[in-house]
Amino acid sequence: MPGESFVTLRKITKVYGSGSAAFTALKGIDLDIAKGEFVAVMGASGSGKSTFLNILGCLDSPTSGSYKFKGLEVHRFSLNERALFRRRFLGFVFQSYNLLSRATAVENVELPLVYRRMPRKERRLMAEKALELVGLSEWAHHRPQELSGGQQQRVAIARAIVTNPELILADEPTGNLDSEMSHEIMKLLVSLNRDLGLTVVMVTHEDEMARYAHRIIRFMDGMIVNGSDELWDARQMK
Repeated sequence: MPGESFVTLRKITKVYGSGSAAFTALKGIDLDIAKGEFVAVMGASGSGKSTFLNILGCLDSPTSGSYKFKGLEVHRFSLNERALFRRRFLGFVFQSYNLLSRATAVENVELPLVYRRMPRKERRLMAEKALELVGLSEWAHHRPQELSGGQQQRVAIARAIVTNPELILADEPTGNLDSEMSHEIMKLLVSLNRDLGLTVVMVTHEDEMARYAHRIIRFMDGMIVNGSDELWDARQMK
């Protein structure tokens, strides 16, 4: 079950442009995310949900406000510190998979470990273990074009977890999948959240997928309009 808060956002704003061309994408966001929680983020296009996810992932920085992760003042990080933070604590899953077409599944999963300059034998063992966790051991030496969309997303999830991150950020992870495979991917994310204790924050536009989360947060016009009373029990999902 979710535990103590380890992500804390206070009065987070994000402004793009300046003067008459300024656009405020986030308008003073306050949010706590507990360790081990699975949070779904929803909202219309332009509501601020993607900007929110980018700030959580240190792909963008807030204009003002405080972002703390396990007590670390992330909002004060330099560019290099943000890069190190992403490598150490975060795993990313994208709608488009972002796999290298000429690399095998296991080679794609190894990539984050290559950036860490990990010895080849060690990183191969870790990549194989991650593929086993997502049910793709038998497909380790297949290239993306030899895999289905659902299998490619499983490879992407294995790549996200191979570094043993504490927070998974998933941006529309089922957006390119049919209904049946979407549910399979969601069940996988639920199992990783439950069995590995990974905290998951997922942006989605699909209510059916959002119901797998512990909590749904809704954005509208750069503000959170609902984040506390939409609670779901993923164990009730088939």
